[in-house]
Amino acid sequence: MTHDIKFITHTKDLIDNLKSVCANYGLGNDGNEFKIITQVFLYKFLNDKFRYAVKQEMPALADAENFSQALRALSEDDYQFLLAGLDPNIPRLAPDHLISHLFAIQNSDDFAKTFDDTLRQISIENADVFSVKSFSGAKDTLFDELTQFISDSSQRDAFAKALINKLFEFSFEEMFEQKYDFFATIFEYLIKDYNTDSGGKYAEYYTPHAVARIMAQILVPEPVKGVKCYDPSAGSGTLLMSLAHQIGEKNCTIYSEDISQKSSNMLRLNLVLNDLTHSIPNIIKTNTIAQPTYLDTKFDYIVSNPPFKLDFSDFREDLEKDAFKQRFFAGIPNVPKAKKESMAIYLLFIQHIMYSLSDDGQAAIVVPTGFITAQSGIEKKIRERLITNGWLRGVVSMPSNIFASTGTNVSVLFLDKKADNEHIVLMDASKLGETIKEGKNQRTVLTPEEEAKIVATFNNKEAVEDLSVVVTKEEIIAKNYSFSAGQYFEVKIEYVDITPEEFQQKMNDFETRLATLFAEGNALDQEIQKQLKRLKYD
Repeated sequence: MTHDIKFITHTKDLIDNLKSVCANYGLGNDGNEFKIITQVFLYKFLNDKFRYAVKQEMPALADAENFSQALRALSEDDYQFLLAGLDPNIPRLAPDHLISHLFAIQNSDDFAKTFDDTLRQISIENADVFSVKSFSGAKDTLFDELTQFISDSSQRDAFAKALINKLFEFSFEEMFEQKYDFFATIFEYLIKDYNTDSGGKYAEYYTPHAVARIMAQILVPEPVKGVKCYDPSAGSGTLLMSLAHQIGEKNCTIYSEDISQKSSNMLRLNLVLNDLTHSIPNIIKTNTIAQPTYLDTKFDYIVSNPPFKLDFSDFREDLEKDAFKQRFFAGIPNVPKAKKESMAIYLLFIQHIMYSLSDDGQAAIVVPTGFITAQSGIEKKIRERLITNGWLRGVVSMPSNIFASTGTNVSVLFLDKKADNEHIVLMDASKLGETIKEGKNQRTVLTPEEEAKIVATFNNKEAVEDLSVVVTKEEIIAKNYSFSAGQYFEVKIEYVDITPEEFQQKMNDFETRLATLFAEGNALDQEIQKQLKRLKYD
């Protein structure tokens, strides 16, 4: 554990040092600082991962005094043989790509160009595994030419040197040896200062870890293997990471779509840090609703916290295509005359997820709580279909303000094509949690005990007073397809045993009180009549 804390401290120090370099060269809080910090950190991570893997494969290199020189001394055949023995998730680097090599030549002319060229070559040579594709099939680059963000060209060499010196100071290699799983913490720290960038909000990409863990633990209570996991609006991948950790990274393949380049890059970084590099080729930057890449693929597990409201009027007509008729069975929200930004795009995501489930697939979807009781429209049609098909496993309504980015009350919808329709769990967890202050906002945080209680109650199909009910498909139909636990809680009348004497005493008290009230009422009536008689017409 102390090792774990030491590693986290060193890693956070590295991130802070990179931020101070950016600040020293006029890029603090600049829109490009995010790219520089995350890409330089990724370069460091891949460099150390490569060194670690190569030393495991060829122990003689681990004992070499100068690793990059020893690597360079290998014949071309030996070097290619070495690369062929590495896991596909390990980047392929040449000796000249290593941080130690750049550190050794940092005083050479045009060092900034050498630095940028090195990152470009790493991008090209590792594009098959590390590139994010767009809908058209075009691949992005792993690294930008980072020194170009320094507008004063005379400062670029010094900037590149400053970065390399920070990267050279410590190594991740010992961490890979220990196999500590703390990179989720590091990822959060890495991007925590980028809440706003180019008008967007980091919070958009972010689902609280408690919600992500609850979703994963309810979806996967038992071990599974060889499954496909998907998020159609993946953001930075919090939900997918939780799901993959629950299943085991080696037991699943991740697929995702998201319209944002920034969130796709963040997800790639998250996959690299969480031992899921093999899934990077399945990250697609696209408009999932209008241009889905995986329309013909069916998934075993789907998790999603889709955008609730968004103006999609520009591509609404495209969704009326015959090819999408079955997919959007409940309909497509109309374009309102005013407030187009309030179009309920999440209703399309729910339908898309239902369409994308395999024959025994399961899903967990974050929805506005209003969805679970709406009495008409697309919402009602979706709920009816879930019940008719027998796909509803249950619903958990979360505490308000559990998301920092929205005051909207949310619920999590659990779907299962093989659901038990006699024991559907409806849970109202809205009274749980502790309120904490985050800046100007208040947020509700669930304790670990509350998280565990939600998961256990749901998975054990337990009815717990004021928390959960277990209902049948028929009962939900009788309640007009309401998925709200509160509508199934019984109204309780509490009976208290009292003696005949206590009963008589209470009755006497009531009678005395009533007699007093009647007397006061009569006196008031007489006073009002007296006052009315005094009124005169002038």
